[in-house]
Amino acid sequence: MKFCSECGEKVGLKVPEGDHLPRFVCGDCDTIHYQNPKVVAGAVLEYEGKILMCKRAIEPRYGFWTVPAGFMENKETVMQAAARETYEEALAVPEKIELYGVYNLAHVNQVYIMFQGKLAKPEFGPGPESLDVKLVEEQDMPWEDMAFKVVTMTLQRYFTDRKHGDFRAFTDDVVVK
Repeated sequence: MKFCSECGEKVGLKVPEGDHLPRFVCGDCDTIHYQNPKVVAGAVLEYEGKILMCKRAIEPRYGFWTVPAGFMENKETVMQAAARETYEEALAVPEKIELYGVYNLAHVNQVYIMFQGKLAKPEFGPGPESLDVKLVEEQDMPWEDMAFKVVTMTLQRYFTDRKHGDFRAFTDDVVVK
C-alpha cells in the first residue's frame, strides 16, 4: 500500500500506539489501514454418489480441477458465497449445504470455509471461470490434477467420512513446506 484510501496521502509502515503489529498508517490523517485474511467459500456437492468438479479457466492453476469455491464478497454470508460460487463456476444450484471444514492458510493470509451437501439437480455446465464441469466418482478423481492442496485434503477427508456416514465439522491448518 502506498497511498491512503481516505485522503490520498502517502502511508508508512509502523506499529500504531496500542497495537503490536506493523500497519500501514497515513502520515497526514492518521488512518490505520488493516490488512486481514481473505475468506474463501466452497462446497463439495454430491449427486448420486458423484462429486461436482470444475476445471479452472482462470489463473491461478488454469486447467486444474477443483470444487466450486472462491472469495467471499461484501454483504453476503459465507453460505451465500459458497452457493454463488457454485452457480458462477458450474451453473449449478446446491440443494442443501452444511458446514464441513475450516482451513487456515496463514502463509497466504486466507481462510477456507468448506461446505458439503447435495446438488439439487444434475443440471450444470461451465461458467466463465471453468473450462469443464462434470460429476466425478471417487475412483475417477483427478488427484494429480487438483488445483489446490485444500481441495485435495477436503475430498480425501470427505470420502473417508462418507464411508463412515459421519460428517463432523473440523478445522485444519494447511502448511507449505
